[in-house]
This record gives sequence, C-alpha cells and structure tokens, in this order.
Amino acid sequence: MKIGFIGLGNMGAPMARNLVAAGHIVTGYDTHAAMPDGVTGAISAAGAAHDADVVITMLPNGAILRTVAKEVMPALKPGAVLCDCSTVDVETARIVADEAARAGCLAIDAPVSGGIGGAAAGTLTFMAGGTSAAFEIVRPLFDIMGQKAVHCGGAGAGQAAKICNNMILGVTMIATCEAFALADKLGLDRQKMFDVVSTSSGYSWSMNAYCPAPGVGPKSPSDNGYQPGFAAELMLKDLRLSQQAAELADADTPMGQLAALLYETFVEAEDGRGRDFSAMLPRFEKRQRG
Repeated sequence: MKIGFIGLGNMGAPMARNLVAAGHIVTGYDTHAAMPDGVTGAISAAGAAHDADVVITMLPNGAILRTVAKEVMPALKPGAVLCDCSTVDVETARIVADEAARAGCLAIDAPVSGGIGGAAAGTLTFMAGGTSAAFEIVRPLFDIMGQKAVHCGGAGAGQAAKICNNMILGVTMIATCEAFALADKLGLDRQKMFDVVSTSSGYSWSMNAYCPAPGVGPKSPSDNGYQPGFAAELMLKDLRLSQQAAELADADTPMGQLAALLYETFVEAEDGRGRDFSAMLPRFEKRQRG
C-alpha cells in the first residue's frame, strides 16, 4: 500500500519503520521529528496524504488531530482511509469520521496499547472504531504493527475502549504502589509480596507484567530508574479524557476521578513529569498517612 504517516515521534516512528520493513511505501510528515529510515519526507501533512491508500496519524491531542484532518481531507483520494492511532476524546473521533464521510473517504479511530516497546516490536494492541469496510482495509497494517486488533464498534468506539482500559490501568497502578508502600512499612519483603499477590486475587497487569518495585517480577521501567515506558503525563492525559467522557455520559467514576487528581498532583506539583507512571511507588514510599 501507499501509506501517509503523520506524527513520527516516539510511537509513530517505530510503527512507520515496521510498515517499511514489510514492504509498504511510506511518506511521512512531522513538524519536528526526523524521518525514520525508509520513510520519504513530505513538506506538509497534505503532501504525506496525497495519493495514499491509508493515512495514519499519531498526534498529541484532539485539537491537533482536528487541525490535521482539515488539512489532509482535500488531499485524500476517494475511498482512502484516515486511520487515527492517537488517543483523543470520543467526540473528536466522531467529528473526524463525519468529515471523512462528507469528503468521500473512510475513517477509523484506532488508539493503541503497548507503549514504545510494543511499537518497536510490532506487538501493539489496536482498539478500532469505525465501519467494517474501513477496518478490513487497515487490518493488514494492524497485523504488521501489532499483535491484536479489535473492532470495537462505530466511530469513537476505539477511543472509548482505550480510555476505559487506561482508567483501569491508572487506578490499579496506584493501588499496586500503595500496597507495596504499605508492605514496606509492615516489614513484608517485596519479593514475598509479589510471590503472593501475583498468584492470588490481587493479580493485575500492573503487578504481574509491569511491577513498580525494582528487582521484582519481569523487567520493567522501575528497573531502569523509572525512565518512561508510559510517561506519567500521558497517564494523566488519558485519565482526564476518561473523566471528560464520564461527565458527558453522566457516569459515576469516583476511582477514576481520584486517580486523575493523584496523577495531576504527581505530574504538576511533584517530580512525576518525565518519569514512568509506575514511579508512583517512590512517591508513596516517602509519604505518611494524612
């Protein structure tokens, strides 16, 4: 396929490299990042979209996505697919899908899970929202960039799945960090704590696959000084999106709301910015009750 790729940062660059390695022709555009090997650079987002079968975007937020979508829509050929892999609000995903339909194109919102490591290894999970026709066109690309793609429903369903998933992740990571800090104060060895919880009812991805305690469980960012695999500010972004969606849907999400507030404090008032979201553990280690 001829693929346009807009947004070639920490996530987009390795995704584009995997597409090139699979034999696809990729034209890229980014306002700052250098072009990955094998990707032909364009001078504008519209230039990257010209004559493409699929245009993939990986952008910081919904406002930027809406701006880019308006620029690339006139450059898309009829029947082309705009596949947004950013994590944005559900409303923006639906607006972009409507604009694509009016332009005679297809759109799919397909945010990812798996982080920078998953992007490099081609093991991302894609949560897709849009028509079945759009999903089937892009599915072969999902198979290259990831290990699983789930068609979650119509426009916006991919974003809904992503923010619900990451609300769970944010809440469980905080609980996992709290539990390790409590275990420390109770004199419980961290390895023993892991051995029990990882095979008991406290089992979770935060504990078993991404343990926030250094030297415990599989290798994770905690073993690398909490250099981000998934930065705390990105978790804050996703939790804010979850609460924005909850407000619009009139859904009661007290744990999600509290997690958003805790990550806001961690990122904006403490030392969380630029650290992995699991660095909540050293935060709780230093704190006392009240």
